[in-house]
Amino acid sequence: MQLQDIPRVKTITKEDFIKHFFKPQKPVVIECFIEEWPAYSKWNLEYIKYVAGDKVVPLYDDRPVDYKDGFNEPHAKMRMADYIDLLKKEPTKFRIFLWNILKEVPVLQKDFTYPDFGLRLMKSLPMLFFGGKESHTFMHYDIDLANIFHFHFEGEKQVILFNQSQNKYLYKVPHSLITHESIDFSNPDYTKWPALKSAKGYKTSLNHGEVLYMPEGYWHYMKYITPGFSMSLRAIARNPKNVAKAIYNVFIMRNYDNLMRRIKGQKWIDSKNNKAITVTNKSLK
Repeated sequence: MQLQDIPRVKTITKEDFIKHFFKPQKPVVIECFIEEWPAYSKWNLEYIKYVAGDKVVPLYDDRPVDYKDGFNEPHAKMRMADYIDLLKKEPTKFRIFLWNILKEVPVLQKDFTYPDFGLRLMKSLPMLFFGGKESHTFMHYDIDLANIFHFHFEGEKQVILFNQSQNKYLYKVPHSLITHESIDFSNPDYTKWPALKSAKGYKTSLNHGEVLYMPEGYWHYMKYITPGFSMSLRAIARNPKNVAKAIYNVFIMRNYDNLMRRIKGQKWIDSKNNKAITVTNKSLK
């Protein structure tokens, strides 16, 4: 893969962010943006254990998609205190994603403010994401193609991004938001996945307190180098094509995929994965 480093800035004004990153839809890491938040000094795994230890949390791993799985259906559940103990004890593939702060632990909202990047953030959807050492997400993009601000806390996280223009090289699974699940984007096998050599994207590593801006519809793969967690704030897509695609994803694509799972079962999942390979490799010719 042809990956360039995501640009980094220490700080940035709203005007410069809009001009240099939002309008051209380019990612950026802001290194020193949240030092004044209480979260900057307070948020670590022990603090989360203290304020949310009794909460039962949904856990996800990297097992292949099964036709019986519902949309965002967890693979396991555990008390947050026990999950954090597990993170600190040993590597685990279990992750938490899309955990709504306002709904689950409202007290955490006192520790941060909604920053003014020049975009209207969806204040009802501050989401937390947790992972253990070596756990990772599938390469995917978000169903609503939102602008995402990803604030990382504790530890180190590896990030790889692609924009939608790279779809033809990524072995995108049809009627879904993921690439082929067998690809290890941190160490891809180019003999098996030759199209990836042509994919042009971005890479970085996030550390405590850093903020990553991911533009509309960007593919993202994230791997936890050490146990840690992040918070995402989002703003709706502005590009009319992305807005239309988001509406299609939510109201048509997702429902069609669920229907076909019920009708065809695992054959539907297998056929989509096979098509991801044949269509992508055909584009190389």
